[in-house]
Amino acid sequence: MRSVVALFCGGLFGAGLTVSGMTNTTKVQGWLDLSGEWDPTLAFVLGGAIVPMLVAWAVARRRTRAVLGSPLPGPADPVIDRRLMGGSLLFGTGWALVGLCPGPAMAVLGFGGWPAFLFFAAMVLGMMAKPRLFAERVRHA
Repeated sequence: MRSVVALFCGGLFGAGLTVSGMTNTTKVQGWLDLSGEWDPTLAFVLGGAIVPMLVAWAVARRRTRAVLGSPLPGPADPVIDRRLMGGSLLFGTGWALVGLCPGPAMAVLGFGGWPAFLFFAAMVLGMMAKPRLFAERVRHA
């Protein structure tokens, strides 16, 4: 059952990314280009995503388990540190340069040709390399 729900949710998410224009790299880069031909239409996508998430967070706050029974994770760490800022800058720079982030990159694999596969491979390699490149330094007292 979990696999069927995951397939449905993933398909719905991919369809939403495609319909909203998040898989169109030109549209995404237009949204991020504040100095040139700015395209404000993705503001509706972002605004439309906030409303259901507010509802989901309100419901999740009162629950300890997901609908299918797995435990819900606790709230994210609210600390804004150097690692978070660096990761955010790297993510935003990549998003602006290519026009894709991880979710849309997976959706584009179905129709984006070899450039989509190249980007996806580089993204996966970066995700695999991160723990080795930025390993936590453990201090022994």
